[in-house]
Amino acid sequence: MRFYTKENPRIREKYEYGTHESGLQVVVIPKKHRKAFALFGTRYGSIHRVFKTEADEDFITVPDGIAHFLEHKLFENEDGSDTFQHFAALGASCNAFTSNEMTAYLFSATDHYYDNLRVLLRFVTKPYFTPETVQKEMGIIGQEIRMGQDEPFHQLYYGLLDALFSEHNVKVDIAGTEETISHITDKILYRCYNTFYNLNNMLLVLCGPWEKKAVKAVLDEILEKAPRIRIETRFPAEPKRIHKKKVVKECPVALPLFAVGMKEGDLKKRIRPDEILKKQAEHEVLSDILFGKSSDFYNELYEEGLIGDKFSVEYNLSGSYGYLLLFGESRKPEAVYRRIRERVKNAASLVTEEDFLRSRRAVYGRCVQDWNSTTEIAENFMDFAFSGTDMLSYPDVIASLRLEDLQERIQKSYRTDRLVLSVVKPIKEKKI
Repeated sequence: MRFYTKENPRIREKYEYGTHESGLQVVVIPKKHRKAFALFGTRYGSIHRVFKTEADEDFITVPDGIAHFLEHKLFENEDGSDTFQHFAALGASCNAFTSNEMTAYLFSATDHYYDNLRVLLRFVTKPYFTPETVQKEMGIIGQEIRMGQDEPFHQLYYGLLDALFSEHNVKVDIAGTEETISHITDKILYRCYNTFYNLNNMLLVLCGPWEKKAVKAVLDEILEKAPRIRIETRFPAEPKRIHKKKVVKECPVALPLFAVGMKEGDLKKRIRPDEILKKQAEHEVLSDILFGKSSDFYNELYEEGLIGDKFSVEYNLSGSYGYLLLFGESRKPEAVYRRIRERVKNAASLVTEEDFLRSRRAVYGRCVQDWNSTTEIAENFMDFAFSGTDMLSYPDVIASLRLEDLQERIQKSYRTDRLVLSVVKPIKEKKI
């Protein structure tokens, strides 16, 4: 295995990368921190429910929630030992998460880095499923699903996705439903695992005081060469129009929560990595100008008591979907929605050269700050990598933006007819 180096002189950061003989892509981001962080991920998330490989005659459709279910099951070992205790004995903390696009397993440690890496690689690459253990896990995840039904932000977020999308799998709860997970079997789990947990479909990101030679020695010790595999996935055709204008739910909250979403209509079947980064940067800078905490919009609504400190804005982009999300608390969520709608309608006239330069600097600064934490570096790096892009290139893309780019983005993406409102209101007291 040979490591190559990529540097960005502008921000004085670099990483080393290579492909192990097993097929696994490996990235080492050297940082002189005491804490070492490891993230072992696969390009498999909740949206990948219809797929096939070249060895399959046709596509298979698996139950919603199976990627998340698989994440839980991998922590079980055939010998009955507890993976969490293995890490704890070595002074490390471990965790895992499943998103729409990927599943990842991680640990952070201030000592015994390579022993912890062995534990990570072994348990993720040694699945163990039986009908009995699968049935047991259904009860645990079923309880997690029921808890999500009472969690306000969970309901707010999925209410927003339901309003934005009519067909796309992104609207489906990552954990699935109690009904969908009831169809999961050990055979289906192995089918998904053997497809998506092929080492050629995975990435290991190490950030902190790692040594390349020592990393390679552990990889050589643990990993076996994986057969090359080509995975095809399918997603339902999603119209550009929104599904619903408004979704309202009730949850135990003191103040109403709101989420305003704007569906991305400018999507291509094939988009180059540089186009992805540029689009992400354009939306980030635009969001800061129009809705950021230094904008007139935020300060006016804050002073009027319509929003509070919890107000935030972000843009999510994938190859098959995208949306702008604004979230916060308000006693008058509909009034906030109307103000956001007006802002979107007049966006082109609100973006000045002065605002553009200020927000571009702010977004660039936050991007550089993301390189200060081993945890954030590794997680952000994997996000970029699984979208086919490079985190190290992103600062240069931001710096190269022009005001004309933002005006073009407004014309392509900012549409009031693609705005939706999701609200979670306090539960009404029943009259006796």
